[in-house]
Amino acid sequence: MRSLFLDRDGVINRRIVDGYVIRPDDFVLIDGVTEAFAIFAHLFDRIFIVTNQQGIGKGLMSENDLEIIHDKLIKQVADAGGRIDRIYHCPALKADRSFFRKPSIGMALKARRDFPEVDLRRSVMVGDTESDMLFGRRARMTTVLVGDDTDLARRKPHLVDFCFPDLISFARWENENSGTKPALHESI
Repeated sequence: MRSLFLDRDGVINRRIVDGYVIRPDDFVLIDGVTEAFAIFAHLFDRIFIVTNQQGIGKGLMSENDLEIIHDKLIKQVADAGGRIDRIYHCPALKADRSFFRKPSIGMALKARRDFPEVDLRRSVMVGDTESDMLFGRRARMTTVLVGDDTDLARRKPHLVDFCFPDLISFARWENENSGTKPALHESI
């Protein structure tokens, strides 16, 4: 089963530099995101969000605060004809070295446990940081870097399979090329 894994901040919503999305008003979608989810709903069997949320671990927000933000996201996506099958998050601090915090693959394995039909080798990880690309590579997924950090793809080409300026550009490309791309990780 082909699944899509997406980071949240910087991919789906605007990242707050040196800060955290801690209230629903802080959560602002990047242009084209709901359209992208509507496209993905037809291309992927499962769609997951995997997000580190150390703002919880720092006491800046609660699990309930995060749930309210994610409910807002799920509604916006559904209203546009898309879907999110599950959102996984890790509230641990970076210093905790949690197996569930990206770049470790705990959230990917949790998704596979919850949805046994998920085949990580046929899955795609979309993110905007090196941590996201490491997560995808360690879980043996195809990796897609979105956003402004094109230098990462030049510095660490072994981590990045594809680059796009934003999520909607990737969605449109995926829609046009679905089924025609080589299986990048079949030989691993």
